[in-house]
Amino acid sequence: MKTASTASPAETNRELLSLAEQAVSLALRAGAADAEAVAFEADEFGVNVRLGQVEQLTESGSRAIGLRVFFPATEGGQQTASTSTSDLSADGLAKLVSGAVGLAKVTGPDPFAGLPDPDHFGVLDIDALALYFSDVDQLSPAERIDIARRCESAALNADTRIQNTAGASFDASNSHRVMVNSRGFSAQYRRSYCGFSVTPIAHDANGSMQRDYWFSSARSAKLLASPEEVGRIAAQRALRRIGARRVPTQSCPVVFSPEVARSLMHSLISAADGDAIYRNASMFSGKLGERVAGDNITMVDDGTMVFNHTLPNGELLRTGGFGTSPFDGDGLPMRRTVIVERGILKNLMLNTYTGRKLNLPSTGKASRGLAGAPGIGGGNYYLEPGTLSPEQIIGDVQSGLYVLSTMGFGVNLVTGDYSQGASGLWIENGELAYPVEEITIAGNLKDMFHNVVAIGNDAEFLTSGSVPTIRIEGITIAGS
Repeated sequence: MKTASTASPAETNRELLSLAEQAVSLALRAGAADAEAVAFEADEFGVNVRLGQVEQLTESGSRAIGLRVFFPATEGGQQTASTSTSDLSADGLAKLVSGAVGLAKVTGPDPFAGLPDPDHFGVLDIDALALYFSDVDQLSPAERIDIARRCESAALNADTRIQNTAGASFDASNSHRVMVNSRGFSAQYRRSYCGFSVTPIAHDANGSMQRDYWFSSARSAKLLASPEEVGRIAAQRALRRIGARRVPTQSCPVVFSPEVARSLMHSLISAADGDAIYRNASMFSGKLGERVAGDNITMVDDGTMVFNHTLPNGELLRTGGFGTSPFDGDGLPMRRTVIVERGILKNLMLNTYTGRKLNLPSTGKASRGLAGAPGIGGGNYYLEPGTLSPEQIIGDVQSGLYVLSTMGFGVNLVTGDYSQGASGLWIENGELAYPVEEITIAGNLKDMFHNVVAIGNDAEFLTSGSVPTIRIEGITIAGS
């Protein structure tokens, strides 16, 4: 059940900030040399509709705070621990602090632990990042349910072969995050999100079924696509899978659709994770400054991106990307980082802690929940697009596979081994000929990143990542 707050946004801002400041102050009084608090509040809505009926509806609100404390160890380094709680009363804060202090005193010293240097803290212009829009909250529950129903109805009405769906959904949220530490950092921001999707099920004459999905998501409700358009696209995507068959085992060119290419190329970002590099658990260990991909590959992680949208009425609306934030989980300003430039590994994904381990500066990639130390997380990532249209990329393939989806977890970022179940469309003489399924595509990422022979011009930020259509040569397909 949602517990709605009657406080205004400004009052909520002051209250969360005060709670974080109190936690840090109490930790210092308890003897901590440094302390950091993160306070978080969120309201979430979700509805699932199937065949026009509401199957599940959830409204929830949450507030919580997390605390990290640091104590210098006599033998060097620092003892550190973290705790979190949703009890924001005075007694709850006192228990939060005593718990963190008690845990820290029994942990071993860590030579790399500690807050960043105060000179490194910073916050981007929060208003300019355009992360929060009140129109998401202004959509009533009835309107949100209606959008999901309209989307599902459009999919069902698109073709007589679609008589069922796995459901349609609408989700919305707004959140507020505050971070305060004992070295003078204090900042906060709000975010909004809304989105909907549908998964129609198509039947062929033989009774076999195929499904696919489509969606629309945005920071502002003004940018959501038409539910009817999303439903129609989802239906087309499901219908093109009807009659899928297997193909013989072979080695051939593989064209990855943007949805699949996005996941594949994100492996370049994941393999540059500083923690994995330090543990020698990445295929990029020891490769900084060396070639790891073809010279047509440039991958960027950018937590500062803001996009311009022109609305139907001509109004210009600026919104921050789904991975945009004013500061990272260490309190450092988000930034644009070129990870791979023309095939060369230029930078790693580093937070302050992993940077110290590798004797490198942080690249502003700290992610931070309420409990635990900061991890590694990115902002918005993208592969620099090429100049070819998807049709041109497909048209240059005499016989090969156009991948629509993959399944499984067969990606090993230590060895580079890649093996995933796949389905898609077979390409014959430069044309999409028929759907295929029950196949496996396999290779090694170290080779695949060097064998990208075509990059599309169809890059689009539908999520926090954007990768266009790509074609890779010499991938093994295991089929019949």
